[in-house]
Amino acid sequence: MHQCYYNKKSLLFQKTAFHRSQTLGYRNGYAVVRRPTVGIGGDRLPVNQLSQAELDELANKAPVLTYGQPKQAPPAEFIPAHVAFDKKVLKFDAYFQEDVPMSPEEHYRIRQVNIYYYLEDDSMSVMEPVVENSGILQGKLIKRQRLAKNDQGDHYHWKDLNRGINITIYGRTFRLVDCDRFTQVFLESQGIELNPPEKMALDPYTELRKQPLRKYVTPSDFDQLKQFLTFDKQVLRFYAIWDDTDSMFGECRNYIIHYYLMDDTVEIREVHERNDGRDPFPLLMNRQRMPKVLVENAKNFPQCVLEISDQEVLEWYTAKDFIVGKPITILGRTFFIYDCDPFTRQYYKEKFGISDLPRIDVSKKEPPPVKQELPPYNGYGLVEDSAQNCFVLIPKAPKKDVMKMLMDDNKVLRYLAALDSPIPEDKDRRFVFSYFLASDMISIFEPPVRNSGIIGGKYLGRTKVVKPSSSVENPIYYGPTDFFIGAVIEVFGHRFIILDTDDYVLKYMESNAAQYSPEALLSIQNRVQKREAPAPELENKQTKEDPGEQELEALIDTIQKQLKHHPCKDNIREAFQIYDKEASGYVDKEMFFKICDSLHLPVDDSLIKELIRVCSHGEDKINYSNFVRAFSNGPG
Repeated sequence: MHQCYYNKKSLLFQKTAFHRSQTLGYRNGYAVVRRPTVGIGGDRLPVNQLSQAELDELANKAPVLTYGQPKQAPPAEFIPAHVAFDKKVLKFDAYFQEDVPMSPEEHYRIRQVNIYYYLEDDSMSVMEPVVENSGILQGKLIKRQRLAKNDQGDHYHWKDLNRGINITIYGRTFRLVDCDRFTQVFLESQGIELNPPEKMALDPYTELRKQPLRKYVTPSDFDQLKQFLTFDKQVLRFYAIWDDTDSMFGECRNYIIHYYLMDDTVEIREVHERNDGRDPFPLLMNRQRMPKVLVENAKNFPQCVLEISDQEVLEWYTAKDFIVGKPITILGRTFFIYDCDPFTRQYYKEKFGISDLPRIDVSKKEPPPVKQELPPYNGYGLVEDSAQNCFVLIPKAPKKDVMKMLMDDNKVLRYLAALDSPIPEDKDRRFVFSYFLASDMISIFEPPVRNSGIIGGKYLGRTKVVKPSSSVENPIYYGPTDFFIGAVIEVFGHRFIILDTDDYVLKYMESNAAQYSPEALLSIQNRVQKREAPAPELENKQTKEDPGEQELEALIDTIQKQLKHHPCKDNIREAFQIYDKEASGYVDKEMFFKICDSLHLPVDDSLIKELIRVCSHGEDKINYSNFVRAFSNGPG
């Protein structure tokens, strides 16, 4: 061992490189990681000699090595019986036999019961279904309690219950014949094998009473007793209305007419509605027989004092007189029958062969609701704010589009506009329109100009501006798509013409091009082209290249000779340049004639008219540069 140690030590002293191997490199321009093949000093590292089984075992133990041994699941939470079996009841169908010693018709009686077992506290109860006209006190035979099974103090358990067995409770033997579905599933889940179900025993005397009674042949004459026994509790019900709207303060009221088949009497009941303002008296007419045709001598009979007998009546009202869809007069009131109940329809079908008794719609159509009209707008504030005073007693501010306010906050579109006014002093005025996208409001500011005689500043506070074509009831406000170069904006009776926009407006219109009209997009394109286009050549050079140059020059020479000493020839060009703000060399035809009138130029002269025709550019523009040359001494 010592020899081996010294050999290793000698080898260590012979090594000269102790650096670690390079593990990072580049391949095809990408940094890659490679595993070292040699260790410190240049010794080759041993290759992994683990077998596949050992590698699989290490892979399986990776979660244990990383996270430790798995924790055991906590024990299940304890649930008490009164919680686990709450409202879970086992039900058994049973019967018991009861002796009847003093009866010639029956010797014993079979009484059917239901036995309930409550799983939450192992208590039981016995209930007997109530049978009509049985003469026996039925219902709860044994109240809920734990029942003793024997004399040793044991109690009945659900394991003791099954189908087809006898149990004794307080000296009375009950035979269990069947159970419900829940009981069957519960007992089978607990490993109890249920006996097959048995048929419920029937009471002989009860079955005897179910047999049909003896049929007796009665005389053909009408028998009131037979009518009473046959039609007892059978009533025809009709729904009728009494329309008294023809009289003063009359109304249409609903009634229910009852016709009792047992004695041919009629009763009329009132139908009260909530808050109808009438006393809740149930009957309009008490139950009685209704005369249909009276004897002629009985017309003067004091009916309010004495009752009407058969001697004063020729015909009484019967069931065939009450037909759905026909009026009937009872004691001076005419009732219209519009419907009946299903029993009445079946009776008329079987008795009279009338199968078609449709319901008649007597409901009156309600008048159309009165449209709420707002008072005329008074001009103060916005229309929406003023309308809130007409809706509620305490007005609230109209709801705002919060998403739009958040999305377009601090976004303002600015435009340069001029006032379209016939007043000469307003021609040079310029205004800055600010359109706030968050609230669709507009503000107007007029930059102050020194020595103009007009006080600049805020021209219009921030507000919504209504289009002149909209109505007061449905106002339409100006939107961002209405503002473009050349557009005319009317603000409370003042007309403005948009002349220019800032760079943000151009970007906004380019990003939302789908919202704008082709006219608006064309104005933006023209503005961009005008910015990028080089300076135009002089107008007089273009005129020299015009084919009609000779005609124009000859016309100018003739006019110069004729108007050689015109007094206003020196300031004509300056007058036109004042109104040509863009220095384009063109003015509107209407403005052209106004300038000529102010300078007292003879526009009615034939030569001047011809010159105006030659200098016309389109339908509404005139090239004033060529026109001014005719009134100057030299070339323009």
